[in-house]
Amino acid sequence: MSQITTHILDTTKGKPAANVTIALLQQVGDNWREIARGVTNSDGRIADLLLKETQMEFGVYKMKFFTQEYFTQDGTANFYPFVEIIFEVATTEHYHVPLLLNPFGYATYRGS
Repeated sequence: MSQITTHILDTTKGKPAANVTIALLQQVGDNWREIARGVTNSDGRIADLLLKETQMEFGVYKMKFFTQEYFTQDGTANFYPFVEIIFEVATTEHYHVPLLLNPFGYATYRGS
């Protein structure tokens, strides 16, 4: 499994959000560099965003969730065209960054 994983739960439907594109970016100075990109599976998860042997450098990262594409698939009006979650990697342990999503709000937390 990748050092970093994610999943998205559509809290309006009470179901995982499948086919959502997610980019992982690393902060480099004042800029962001994309280091990985993937799409959630039918369970709303991406377990292999990075190769298993890849060790993330310590620093600041963000996951960019392309939510507009997801809501457009079924014609749902929404407010956020994408969601960015910024976090710091300070250890070599596993990081799980979930997203609880609905058309007009979202929440996140550090998962396990």
